[in-house]
Amino acid sequence: MMHLDHTHDGPTAVSADAQRPDGTRRALRIGLGGPVGSGKTATVAALCRALRDQISLAVVTNDIYTREDAEFLLREAVLPPERITAVETGACPHTAIRDDISANLEAVEDLEDEAGPLDLILVESGGDNLTATFSKGLVDAQIFVIDVAGGDDIPRKGGPGVTTADLLVVNKTDLAPYVGSDLARMAADAKAQRAELPVVFQSLRTGDGVTGVADWVRARLAAWAA
Repeated sequence: MMHLDHTHDGPTAVSADAQRPDGTRRALRIGLGGPVGSGKTATVAALCRALRDQISLAVVTNDIYTREDAEFLLREAVLPPERITAVETGACPHTAIRDDISANLEAVEDLEDEAGPLDLILVESGGDNLTATFSKGLVDAQIFVIDVAGGDDIPRKGGPGVTTADLLVVNKTDLAPYVGSDLARMAADAKAQRAELPVVFQSLRTGDGVTGVADWVRARLAAWAA
């Protein structure tokens, strides 16, 4: 796994409503978006395994007509079943995370009511394209996942997901030699597009795995708690 040496001035939440109706602090909400097959669900699973013994967390997945991603997480037993829920969007997944977020808001609020108190809720978008972004009314920070098999020109092409997400994850780096992707070129292009926003290069098949992303999430949690 490689990290670009990018830094923030400090992680900050973007959602104004930090309180639950009873006045208690709600869970930090982090959205994960990215193209189909980029490894979002595998990253969510790895994050759950890395964080579940340290914090109280839950997951909302989004699919168009199925519960496939939630069922994968349930089969992998990454969290107790009551901490995983699915939203069937019935349309473009982007709609349910950016435009009409009501179903996702209901899902995260139900998780807090039924499985809380929670420190973190991960909201995974259904597979979408490079324009996918989350409403600031739904999540406090956004992770965008791309993979090297999609082409090493993706960071150069940009798009809101690549350029504005709080964290960009370039996944499946172990495949780079087999698909002809130039990781150094991807790193340079990502820096050009994102300036000081952080980037993590990740392979879930290697020893480091999700460590870089998990460390970033811990930093967001520390800022949220403060």
